[in-house]
Amino acid sequence: MPVFLLYLKKEKSMSNKKTHHQLQGKVVSNKMSKTIVVEVGRLKEHPRYKKRIRVSKKFKAHDEKNECQIGDLVLIEQCRPLSKDKKWRLSKIIRTATTNDDNQKSENSNLAEIGA
Repeated sequence: MPVFLLYLKKEKSMSNKKTHHQLQGKVVSNKMSKTIVVEVGRLKEHPRYKKRIRVSKKFKAHDEKNECQIGDLVLIEQCRPLSKDKKWRLSKIIRTATTNDDNQKSENSNLAEIGA
């Protein structure tokens, strides 16, 4: 047996806490009750041309407190199936989305600084 496999088995037995698969993505919908839709993007290499292509997939995740808004950057982790489509749970909100009013104020202040 290779050495690295022994090391992995040893590491696995030492930790009692189960690690879950985690993904980071952006909230694209929160219209359902206690459910958010998170879009996770990744880069995939084309098999023949070797060009890296941006691919995204949407996951439904459980949001117990309904605290996420559209545009938030969140971390979700895999859990037991909660419904037909929901197999992910909200782990934490990494960054909250700014509202449109804040964006307009910052754009207006930038234009004022430039002198336009």
